[in-house]
Amino acid sequence: MLKDFKAFLLRGNVVDLAVGVVIGVAFGAVVTSLVGDLITPLIAAIFGSHDFSSLTFTIHGSVFRYGSFINALLTFVLVATAVFFFVVVPVNQLVQRARKEPTPDPTTRKCPECVSEIPIEARRCAFCTSEVAPA
Repeated sequence: MLKDFKAFLLRGNVVDLAVGVVIGVAFGAVVTSLVGDLITPLIAAIFGSHDFSSLTFTIHGSVFRYGSFINALLTFVLVATAVFFFVVVPVNQLVQRARKEPTPDPTTRKCPECVSEIPIEARRCAFCTSEVAPA
């Protein structure tokens, strides 16, 4: 049983998942710091306040803390914006740069009349039946 447990732990999926969780937690701390230490003070400098938790209203003795909700909503929007612009956009650009365009097929060419793919040796297009000059 101990041998099976060791094999389970050392499988690639479990180790990859553990590494992903650790990296995710560390990255979460970076994004939280970015939003809390840079973006939120910038908003406070523009709008005058960055803490809305003191905003409340009372109805029949029940206190509604809508300021805390506004704080949570702003934090979510700021974190989502930071992740999008600092992670998603750069990663998409890197993936797009790394993506290779397929090399053109050297055994075909385009028909000048209908722009269909025809064999290089063809003298007549199979699609539009126009005569094609030899390659």
